[in-house]
Formats: sequence, structure tokens, C-alpha cells
Amino acid sequence: MSTVSPLRPGTVSVSELRESFPSLARRHHGRPVAYFDGPGGTQVPQGVADAMGDYLLHHNANTHWQYPTSIETDALLAGSREALADLLGCTPAEIVFGANMTTLTFHLARGLGRSWTRDDTVVITELDHHANIAPWRALERERGIRVASVPLVPSTGQLDWDKLEELLAMGPRLLALGAASNALGTINDVRRATALARQVGTLTFVDAVHYVPHQFTDVRALGCDFLACSAYKFCGPHIGVLFGRRELLESVDVPKLAPAPETAPERLETGTLNHEGIVGAGAAVDFFASLSSGDSRRDRLAQTFGQLHARGNALLQRLWNGLRDIPRVTLYGPDPSHPRTPTVSFTLAGHSADSVAGRLADLALFVSSGDFYASTVVQRMGLADGLVRVGCACYTSEDEVERLIEGVRSLSSR
Repeated sequence: MSTVSPLRPGTVSVSELRESFPSLARRHHGRPVAYFDGPGGTQVPQGVADAMGDYLLHHNANTHWQYPTSIETDALLAGSREALADLLGCTPAEIVFGANMTTLTFHLARGLGRSWTRDDTVVITELDHHANIAPWRALERERGIRVASVPLVPSTGQLDWDKLEELLAMGPRLLALGAASNALGTINDVRRATALARQVGTLTFVDAVHYVPHQFTDVRALGCDFLACSAYKFCGPHIGVLFGRRELLESVDVPKLAPAPETAPERLETGTLNHEGIVGAGAAVDFFASLSSGDSRRDRLAQTFGQLHARGNALLQRLWNGLRDIPRVTLYGPDPSHPRTPTVSFTLAGHSADSVAGRLADLALFVSSGDFYASTVVQRMGLADGLVRVGCACYTSEDEVERLIEGVRSLSSR
């Protein structure tokens, strides 16, 4: 029920796709802006903004009442739930909306933790964003549970799988694992981890915020019990999405108001939600589906993400090789021969991460710097000043990658 105008189905045309993003017309110091800040939040196509505006101006109401705008709101929210279910490969009853991934994870953790005791363990990793660390550490303080952490191997940017297997063999209550590192781009073998967890009856929670924008996601194939992502990382508004197996959503003891629904997924959704954000999230899914043809939205999404993944890998290879050849640049994380997203982090000797980002901004190259809330990663890498992070999104062009490489090369010579 979104108002996204479809592009011409077939092969994804980057030039045509870029026309859907008004922000790409922005200029800074006379140059067109190249947005390499996608890992922290992507740009939004016109159709997504139109869908949100149309909702606010013509359908805005609270839910479950008997007048037209409320009925229309119910239908729009249900349509977005169906769209996100198609994106993740689950049923609409397994899609929970919330303020953001962090808030949803804290909420779920509190619910799960109510039945845990001091004899229970949660396994986390050093590679993760702290949104998948702090909620479980909070249970350590509040419930007295044990939290065990899987080390990061700094030289490879990957997890110590021997340690992960050792910890899982002990039968913890939950494994909290990131599907992809927002700091280094590392993609973890989630299927392998969840298979090991199932053997010992361990639940699995997957942070897929940095994974869903780059990989066609299938929660059934991944074998996870819960998975969280954020619409603003795949060209939608600032809103969080949680998948949970329905039987678990029906049973987890989450804090809720007594009159609120007892059925999934609404029993996990506290208060009045961000209706326009939910509509926008559904519109973002429809935008990607509109780029391909197929018998179902899920089929169209599979084709689109397959093409974007192949193109992202090509951009990654050029970006990695180009930056690697610049004097005084150090790259972090696995090289492109290993599973990873088109997100590259680096440092430039003699320059802080913030100063590099500021100077690149002067060249209309917008990049991120710091620890990106993956502060344990930065600490384990021994980087007091943080990292410079550049990410390729669906709208990134080959010319923009060349501009970035040249921009870093110019800084290296100073």
C-alpha cells in the first residue's frame, strides 16, 4: 500500500536508481556530495518520503478504531509488516517494530532475563556493536547471570571460532552474535553458529543491522531465533525491526501494559508506535522490490539484492585495492577474498580519524570516523583515535569511489 513509484524492472541501473534520491543533488564547496556514510545511515529515496508524508497528511490516526483514518492506519501498518516479513523471509506475525534496534534489544533482553538465574550464561562477542553487548551486560548486573565473550582476532578482523565453539559446548542460554561488523565489514558465519547453538539448546539473537542492507536475508536459512535490523540502514526512516520465532514472541515475558494485546507481535510493541516510520520502512522494501521483476515481492527482492551484492563486491575490490596502495594508509578487517560487506575502515598515519573525515568533507566526500559504537573493536585494534569508515551503498557510483581514493591520496601527500 506504499506510494513508491517503481523504476524500470530488470537489471538494476545505478544511474536510474540514483535519480530516486534527491539528496544526491546536494553540492558542497561546489562539488557534488558523495555519501560514504551509509553504514551509519543511508539516504532516502523520494518515494519513501512521499509515503511517509502521505500517511501524515491523509491517514494519520491511532489504531483499532472504527473511523476511516484509523482503519486506513491499521491497513498501512499491516502492509508494512508484510513487506518486512518478505524482506526477512518470515511471517508478518513475527515482525516487531520499535524505536530502534538498541531499544528493541534491551526490551527483549529484559523479557528473556526474567526467567534466567545466576547459573545461566549469555555468550557475546568482541566484534559486536555495543547494542548487542550492553543489553546482556545489563542482565549480568540485574540478574547475576554470567556473560562470556568471544575474542576478536585483530590481525584478521574475525572471531576466534575455537573459543566460540568452546563456549557454546557449555550450553549457554543465549548466543548474541552480529551477522556483520559495522566497524570492519566482517561477515560472520551465522548458519554455522546457530547450528552449533541448536545442538545444545541455546537460543540465538542476531544483530543484522549491518547485514540486511548488503545480503539477501532469510531468517529460516540462518536458523536464528531472533534477528534485529534498522530500516534507516536500507534507505528507510529511523525505526527498528525485530524478527522472532512466533512461539517465542508469544511466550517471552516482556514488560507490557495489562490492556495491551497478548498476541504476537503486538505484545512486544509498547505504546503508540511511529506510524509514519513503519509506513516508510515498508516503502523502502517496496523501493528495492521495484528494481526487479518476479512473481512475488520476495522474488523481486532476491533479484535486486543479488545484483546489488555483486556490484557492491566490485566497488569493494576497487576501494580496497585503491586505498591499500596509498602510502601511510592501513586497512583493517578481512580482505575482499573473505566474506565481508562493502564497508572499509582505515587509518592514515600522522592524521587523526576525525581530521581525515573533516578534510574529506571539504572535498564533498562524506565519511564517518570514530568507533561507531563498536568501541571494543577499536580498543582491541589499539586505535586511540578511532577509524575512518567508508561504506558503499546501493547508490554509490564508480566515479565516487575514484574520487574517494584520490581524496585520501591527496591527504597522504601532506
